[in-house]
Amino acid sequence: MPQSTSPRGRAAASLSSPLPSVAATGARNWRDYALLFALACCWSSTYPLAKLALDTIPPITFISARSLIAAAFLFAILWMRGVRIPTDAKAWKLFATQQLINSTFPFLVITWSQQYVPASNTVVLASTTPIFAFLITSLITRHEPATLLKLAGAILGLAGTVAIVGLDALSGLRGEIIAEIAILLATISFACATIFGLRLSDYDPMVVAAGSLLFGGLILLPPSLIIDQPWTLHPTFQAIIATIVMGIVSSALGLMLFYVCLGRLGTLTTNAQGYLRIPIGVGLSVLLLGESVPSNLALGLLLVMAGVAAMTVPAERLKLR
Repeated sequence: MPQSTSPRGRAAASLSSPLPSVAATGARNWRDYALLFALACCWSSTYPLAKLALDTIPPITFISARSLIAAAFLFAILWMRGVRIPTDAKAWKLFATQQLINSTFPFLVITWSQQYVPASNTVVLASTTPIFAFLITSLITRHEPATLLKLAGAILGLAGTVAIVGLDALSGLRGEIIAEIAILLATISFACATIFGLRLSDYDPMVVAAGSLLFGGLILLPPSLIIDQPWTLHPTFQAIIATIVMGIVSSALGLMLFYVCLGRLGTLTTNAQGYLRIPIGVGLSVLLLGESVPSNLALGLLLVMAGVAAMTVPAERLKLR
């Protein structure tokens, strides 16, 4: 029987086919957790930097620009390292698929949804990624142990996120049901990306990040030129600096660390950084934007740390010897 050639068919086949086995309970050291924390720091900067940039740069142009800046930064480093970029179609198909489900599609959907959904609601909805990753791993791919402890950690992390952004975020949900469902679809896409990303473990993480970001930036360039007409824009100096910093820190370094963590820690543990991003992002917003410190930050941080611990501590360390 001929195989489906549609994008949906290829994506479904990729997710359902065997994945590389991940030793989720293997020995880990402080470097692994330092990498996870570094990834959370890189991606936490997204919140305040995007707020600074999007005031004068439209979303499509902003995402395309930061992706191309990130790709140029990584390609320059790869050139200095003497690392060759793959030229085969198989590698670039993998890069393209990963970028579509890990960045292009979810970022555009969330950006659109934020026109109708308050930021606090968006944070809560976007924080369901670890839960979706757990469900996909336990019910479909089963490429690593999906223990009840990890599920408990995902729920604790979500509770901590709600505590930090405030319970009002829950009461405000379902006000704009279409936009909120769209955010959930974006988080499912993120969850699928952490699983699909395991297929890229044979490549240098910097090569994967560079190739993915180049594809993502180029695919959004034509819509940016047609819709936003960047030459007519008047971005502030602050917005330009925010875009450059976000491209290098959040996109280039963040995506590279993401693939390193996937290879070393596995899908479910890597997803734990999603909860660390919340308190770090709040701290950066207070520092860079002068926002007030939430009164319930301490409780939320405690729940987040408990959830991250449950999702990252190897099972054998909890057993009595």
